[in-house]
This record gives sequence, C-alpha cells and structure tokens, in this order.
Amino acid sequence: MEFIDEELLHYAEDHTSPESELLHKINRQTHLSVMKPRMLSGHLQGRLLSMFSKMIQPRQILEIGTYTGYSALCMAEGLQPGGTLHTIDINEELEERVRGYFQESGYDESIKLYIGNALEIVPTLDTEFDLVFIDADKINYGRYYDMVIDKVRPGGYIIADNVLWSGKVLEKFRKKLDEDTQAVMDFNQQVQQDERVENILLPVRDGLMVARKK
Repeated sequence: MEFIDEELLHYAEDHTSPESELLHKINRQTHLSVMKPRMLSGHLQGRLLSMFSKMIQPRQILEIGTYTGYSALCMAEGLQPGGTLHTIDINEELEERVRGYFQESGYDESIKLYIGNALEIVPTLDTEFDLVFIDADKINYGRYYDMVIDKVRPGGYIIADNVLWSGKVLEKFRKKLDEDTQAVMDFNQQVQQDERVENILLPVRDGLMVARKK
C-alpha cells in the first residue's frame, strides 16, 4: 500500500502539519479495535484531504464510505459556515463509535451520517455537491461515479481513494486479476476517458484519483 521508501514517508509526515488530538485518537483506536484498520485515511492523506477541502471551501460534501469517520472530519475542516457533509456507510456496527467521534469534534451539527446502501441513498439526496470523496467497495466505484457526476457543480471535485490498489493495477504486482482489481482499473479508465472532467492520479498512499468537473 506504501509506494515510497519508509524513511521518506516518515520524513514527509514529519514535515506535514500534525493531526489533531481527536484524529490521533481515532487513528489509534481504529488500529487497536476495528477490523481492517488500513482502510483509515491516516495522517498524510488526511492532511491532504483537509488541504483540498480548505482550498475548495465546499458548502456541500458527499462522502461514500465513512468507516470510523477520520476522513470525514478532515474534510469538515474546510466546510463553509452553514455547510453540510453527508457521509454514508453500510456498516451499522460502527455507527455509535462514529457518532461519538463526530460529537467530540464539534462538527456534529454539520455532518449527516447515513447508514445503509449508498446505491440507494445517493439518488435520494437532492443536493449539488462541491466535493465528493469515494472510498467504499471497489466493485461499485464506476456506479458511484456515474451516480454523483451530475450532482457535482461545474468546478467541483470528485476524489476516489485506493485507485492504485496496492500496486495491483500493474500486472507485475499481482498474482491474478481479481474482480476488485479489474473494477479499480475500469474506474481509472472511465475517469481518464470522461471528457466532462480533468483529472490527475496522485500516488499518495494507495492512490488518489482527483477529477475536476469542467
């Protein structure tokens, strides 16, 4: 999942603004007590999401894939006053934990957490988004993108995580072409060929696809 020398990664983190005490707590508790902690955005990517959000200054954010709430709280840092972050996750077992973190953050009044299937929830959201972050099941990345593109304002952004998929987008880094890897590769090609956006794939952590709607 890491694509640069470990010492260089630590150097980059050492020269990146620190995560807040709450984000550090979420990071630690997720690694201690939640399955698949590598799904958490973490320090470097979290600060990048925060930076993007502060540059965009979104009024409406959509996140598909809340997990333990780390990335949501990073993006909430850039919300305009009165703005809203809508975040969706299918795992109801994490709901109480996540709501607790949101309340502790002070952003809870600006965050709407939906528990359920994003494929069913997103069409019900009658909102124009300035920023969308996709970080959920890879098999549906293309469907999520198709669902949100018309809900993003011109000049708005879609960011998708895990688009390098631990390097398995390249044949030399995979043992076999599994369903998730194919879905990630198809998604990357889908965005690359979409004339409605301009895009850049950043090799940060497990890869971020950043697409700006024209």
